[in-house]
Amino acid sequence: MFEPVQDHPLFGQVRQRLGRVPNMTKVMANSDAVLTGYLGLMGALKDGTLPAPTSERIALTVGASNDCGYCVAAHTFAGKRVAKLSDAEVEAAKQGSSADPKEAAAVAFARELTETRGKADPAAVLAAGWSEEQVLEIVALVALQTLTNYVNKVARTENDWPAA
Repeated sequence: MFEPVQDHPLFGQVRQRLGRVPNMTKVMANSDAVLTGYLGLMGALKDGTLPAPTSERIALTVGASNDCGYCVAAHTFAGKRVAKLSDAEVEAAKQGSSADPKEAAAVAFARELTETRGKADPAAVLAAGWSEEQVLEIVALVALQTLTNYVNKVARTENDWPAA
């Protein structure tokens, strides 16, 4: 397990965005470049065009596909509390699906991106009504989630979220 950093100049920004400093962020703080990059991309995507429930579905899809228990727990919590996803939608997202056809296309595309390492055809997600801008944001979310998944798996980050 990597040693979590207990204090970092960027932790104030993390607390402002998340309400606390999760263990994953404390682990990332071992590298200023990784923490800065993570926070920058996360902030940019929060200001993007994808709705929060879609972003949480994608995070759940990628986390489950990459078998990252930490991220699945974190995004189950955020999906239910912040994005107001039902238990059924959280479970569907973990499988790369949704009861909503447009959302299902987005998470299926995210799962395909993850499992094929980027060799996914955007035709179905575009046909479902997502714009080219949003498809690129989905790609960026997959990249962001893959970063967090891999950091947590390599560092063996201690889970500080409720069990999923």
